[in-house]
Amino acid sequence: QVQLVESGGGSVQAGGSLRLSCAASGTTSNTYCMGWFRQAPGKEREGVAVIYIAPGSTYYANSVKGRFTISHDNAKNTLYLQMNSLKPEDTAMYYCAADQSYIGCGMGQVPYLQYRGQGTQVTVSS
Repeated sequence: QVQLVESGGGSVQAGGSLRLSCAASGTTSNTYCMGWFRQAPGKEREGVAVIYIAPGSTYYANSVKGRFTISHDNAKNTLYLQMNSLKPEDTAMYYCAADQSYIGCGMGQVPYLQYRGQGTQVTVSS
């Protein structure tokens, strides 16, 4: 079992930055991939970024590419999402997720991975 706790959300103006953190606890040694997804009111869940833990390879949704950076600190068992040049359309609840099943971690799968946190709200005003 893996427990995930997000933090770092808040309210910023367009063009600003935020860094989200996701602290993982429990049996984390077998984690294959982790990611961030978001959900805005009335919209479907959207995968935002993925990192494969062992090779460190990263992938991003087109909507955030070049603005967001996902990273993972193995020593701290913490996942990060650095968000720059934020736009009002980035407003959503952001969740982190983790997988140990080795089934896959495509962008569309991120919102449905084995383990998910409770989320942290990001609000971007124009």
